[in-house]
Amino acid sequence: MSHSKLSLLAAVATIALIPSAFPTLALAQDVAPAAAAAADASADSGDDIIVLGFGEVRQVQTIGKDDIALLTPGTTPLKAISKLPGVNFQSADAFGAYEWSSRISLRGFNQNQLGFTLDGVPLGDMSYGNYNGLHVSRAIISENLGTVAVSQGAGSLSTASISNLGGTLQFTSRDPSADMDIVASGTYGSDETMRGFVRVESGDMGGVRGYASYGYLKADKWKGVGKQEQHQANAKIVADIGDGKITGFVNFSDRRENDYQDMSAAMIQRLGSNWDNISGDWATAYRLAAIYQNQNAGTADPAFLPYPTYGTTFPAPFETVDDAYFDAAGLRRDWLTGLTFETPVTSSVRFKLQGYYHNNHGQGLWWTPYVASPTGAPLSIRTTEYDMDRMGTLANVTWEMGANTLEVGGWFENNDFHQARRFYSLANTLGGSSRDSTKFQTNPFATQWEFKYSTETVQYYVSDKIDLGSLTLSGGWKGVRVRNTANPIVKGGLASGKIESKDWFLPQVGALFRVNDNAELFANYTENFRPFVSAATSGLFGVSQASFNASATNLKPETSKTIEGGARIRAGSFQGSLAAYYVDFKDRILSVQVGSPIEGRPSELQNVGSVRSYGFEAAGTFTLMHGLSATASYAYNDSTYRDDVLNGVTVVPLKGKTVVDSPKHIASGEIAYDGEMFFGRIGANYMSKRYYTYLNDQSVKSRVLVDASIGIKVPEGMGFLTGFAIEASATNLFDKEYVSTVGSGGFSNSGDGQTLLPGAPQQFFVTLRRGF
Repeated sequence: MSHSKLSLLAAVATIALIPSAFPTLALAQDVAPAAAAAADASADSGDDIIVLGFGEVRQVQTIGKDDIALLTPGTTPLKAISKLPGVNFQSADAFGAYEWSSRISLRGFNQNQLGFTLDGVPLGDMSYGNYNGLHVSRAIISENLGTVAVSQGAGSLSTASISNLGGTLQFTSRDPSADMDIVASGTYGSDETMRGFVRVESGDMGGVRGYASYGYLKADKWKGVGKQEQHQANAKIVADIGDGKITGFVNFSDRRENDYQDMSAAMIQRLGSNWDNISGDWATAYRLAAIYQNQNAGTADPAFLPYPTYGTTFPAPFETVDDAYFDAAGLRRDWLTGLTFETPVTSSVRFKLQGYYHNNHGQGLWWTPYVASPTGAPLSIRTTEYDMDRMGTLANVTWEMGANTLEVGGWFENNDFHQARRFYSLANTLGGSSRDSTKFQTNPFATQWEFKYSTETVQYYVSDKIDLGSLTLSGGWKGVRVRNTANPIVKGGLASGKIESKDWFLPQVGALFRVNDNAELFANYTENFRPFVSAATSGLFGVSQASFNASATNLKPETSKTIEGGARIRAGSFQGSLAAYYVDFKDRILSVQVGSPIEGRPSELQNVGSVRSYGFEAAGTFTLMHGLSATASYAYNDSTYRDDVLNGVTVVPLKGKTVVDSPKHIASGEIAYDGEMFFGRIGANYMSKRYYTYLNDQSVKSRVLVDASIGIKVPEGMGFLTGFAIEASATNLFDKEYVSTVGSGGFSNSGDGQTLLPGAPQQFFVTLRRGF
């Protein structure tokens, strides 16, 4: 153990002993830190759009259920938090729910380096080909969310995550209402969007209350041919057991979405942002694939070409076979369930035990011209297939001793993940595709690779908090061990074997000083690391066996050290926060895309050494009058690679280059009104340019997006009609043409890769609600 870690351990131990010297100090709060901050701020701040985390030793903001409820139904909660300082959210659709394009990053950390939980249950890193969780848009219906707490720097020690090198997002579901009720909404809008939701509340039935809900979304793509469709069902029950309670939930999701065409900057300039897959034109897709097969036949003699009537030249405006594919889709079916028991053991000790189970079945489909069908058709369907069974347990004990609150807890998860790359035959006909992109495929003609992965995660933590009046000190540490095993069924050139990542002492210390009732200062220091993962499409197992054998001994897990400090203030109807940070990120592992994404070639891994990030974030809310409020935020972030990379015998000069998909400036502003009859909001979000190559020779320009909504509701005292409302909303109000997602097909060292997704144009929706 290093000298610095021994020093921190001594400091934490000293903090834990302080209560004996201050036996008469006030009792610390026995609630989750983020929840406590949100509750305190809400109580003091009325109708604030953002709860600014008063009482926290770290940068934390919370979005509440009232703010989430005003989103266009079906919108991901990630879009709601894009107004928070430093949050880089992007998606190619209006709802922000299209998973292939959905991305969120904080302070230069990308999505698979952040932590996500729902009611404490780990969601993994929410990546598209997720190997250890699922996206929040599938985990819960957005109308059933209570709060979303964002910690930009580092989450609490109790967070069940192995990917939270950077920040954490903690989603909390609504508790069932004490009153019997029916909550419902219906939405119709652009591109034949239809969205329905209903929640039936049981009310209090002798200490037991619950709800059951269903949500449905169907929308045409905003360009090209295809649809996005999702069925969801959520049920939750809470039962009071003496002074404790039992909480259980079951969530189901079946999502099927047709993909948009990944593009390069040159393609956008040549073909336009509205270019897409040619799903409505089978004859052209057949022709393009036939030409590609002719080009790669190994002969120029027309008599020996496999498809002699099609020649070897692409028709205008096509220049390559990757300009457009016939179709692509993502299919995901998930069951997520959890059961929590919490109770006081004594007047000063509380115990909490939680168990969960997640089952996932998924396929990602691409009509690929690179592989012909055995029927003679020049193209086939290539899939990446996912089957996941993971279950876990979380437990903690909280002990209040005067001014001191000591918490000890742990998390165990076993994840069995089955992943395969398969090919499915298409009929050799010009009458159309013989397979439906929104159905799970069966009877493959070839399996390129197939693996069973096992991941065992063990995490424990010790956390201590001491309230010394105007000064609060907190400290602790966590330990993590992850064991990964890859067992091949069909190896297909990829790696198998075992790896282990562990660090039993990752410290975290912080302090909060209350200047007065309306001003406070905070500071914290955190260490974290990201263990290796088990998947063919990510991490060490996604390379050749030779690369794995070399990497398993040379590559180290990514680690981060974060220093953060700031201030919060209340002044009448104004609340504000300011935070500055410095992050030292070591052993940053970059995945370099080889070829076009549809080819599915193994990525190359590069350890780029250190990454340094520093910056500051400011946020403020102002209540102008009853129901009228304004919020604004700004973040500056400078994230750069600190070392050059040796790629084989070639030196890649990355030192000093800006981290990909890491805008230096993000700003947002919003004005909202919620009166007795009328409500509405208008908000703008700015993001500066983003690089999508490690050498920074390619970038997308800055953009400003504006969303707005306006509505009218039936006021109190109108009997049955009370609670009804109608709302009109617009996304991308000024029809801005822009690139939303960068890195959809991965990142490369240089060059204009096919890895961009244009954002959705102006769209309008109308919603009828009841009970929100």
